[in-house]
Amino acid sequence: MGYYDQHYPPNPQRKKKKNWLIPLLLGVIIGVLLVTVALPALVNTGILTNNEQEAETRQDLGSTKEGNGPKQVMNVDVSTQITEIIDQVAPAVVGVINIQQQIDFWQQEENSQAGEGSGVIYKKEDGTAYVVTNHHVVSGADTIEVVLFDDTRIEAKLVGSDLFSDLAVLKMDGDKIKNVIEIGTSANVKVGEPAIAIGNPLGLMFSGSVTQGIISGKERTIPQDFNQDGRADWQAEVIQTDAAINPGNSGGALININGQLIGINSMKINQTNVEGLGFAIPIDSAIPIIEQLETEGKVTRPYLGVEIYSLEEVPQTEWKNTLKLPEDIEGGVYVWSVEPLSPADRAGLKRLDVITELDGKQVRNIIDLRKILYQEKEVGDKVTVTYYREGRKQETTIELGTQK
Repeated sequence: MGYYDQHYPPNPQRKKKKNWLIPLLLGVIIGVLLVTVALPALVNTGILTNNEQEAETRQDLGSTKEGNGPKQVMNVDVSTQITEIIDQVAPAVVGVINIQQQIDFWQQEENSQAGEGSGVIYKKEDGTAYVVTNHHVVSGADTIEVVLFDDTRIEAKLVGSDLFSDLAVLKMDGDKIKNVIEIGTSANVKVGEPAIAIGNPLGLMFSGSVTQGIISGKERTIPQDFNQDGRADWQAEVIQTDAAINPGNSGGALININGQLIGINSMKINQTNVEGLGFAIPIDSAIPIIEQLETEGKVTRPYLGVEIYSLEEVPQTEWKNTLKLPEDIEGGVYVWSVEPLSPADRAGLKRLDVITELDGKQVRNIIDLRKILYQEKEVGDKVTVTYYREGRKQETTIELGTQK
């Protein structure tokens, strides 16, 4: 058998070369045409970005990889709306020092610093500057000093103070006062929006401290026991925030993202297992009190003479089982106790009565009742009270007395 008569399979590599060689040559030719003709045209029309320009931009900013040339420091503008607001608002937040006279060992009087807090300059008029702070910050003070943001100290006079709202108004010489805070509104605050607290936590050592958080809740009521008898004497209406509020922040400013005053920092829940529960007095509630303290030096409130709580604090099952309320009742306040010989006692109100209306206006909670009494009524006014007792709707008329 001759050499050429033997059967050999075809060489696959030889066939493969013939199959891919021609497409490869065509691809190279097309690629060259695209790079030299089509690509520059697309770049000029703006459809594609010139990578060389981007590379130059990145090189200008400085490379972070080794071997790509010297590193350059990049300057970044960190100025934000918040920092600009703080620069504007912070000078209107001051330190407040409570100075009291004490008798030393030699029976001589000496001034002693009894406490420190914060305050907010909210008005300047006829050369006099006015500061709002907390009642508990200046309580018992013989002398009050206001410390400005630049450490200037000015003696202030107590214009008026109110235990129940925990507000006090001071006045001082306004010659050195340049910044007055802008008053906002607390009615429009929304849960979740940013909130900023400014004050002096732990005293003047940390003066002008700024903490940021959010509005955690609105229209909160916190029971207050002033005489420490274990019974609530007052229900404070507050805004809840998780912005850090510490001792010394009391009386400072709670502002919104626009730098407007929306609350006066007042208290926090001080327990080891509680974090981020701070409270501020809503500015809408504070303004009428501040104005009355300015003009009269005290707050005169009409009162009913009852200890009351919002129905929302009671389990729904008790609405029907204990209070025996109809199913269509959606809110109100229930009477826990009645002061003897008070206006409410004389009008016949009793324990566990549920007040739903005052002069025909719906009362869903304590805040509603307080707004009607304190914003629309005066001492001596007569008010028609609609209430439920044992499931029966009743009415009585109460002549409002004076808050003790």
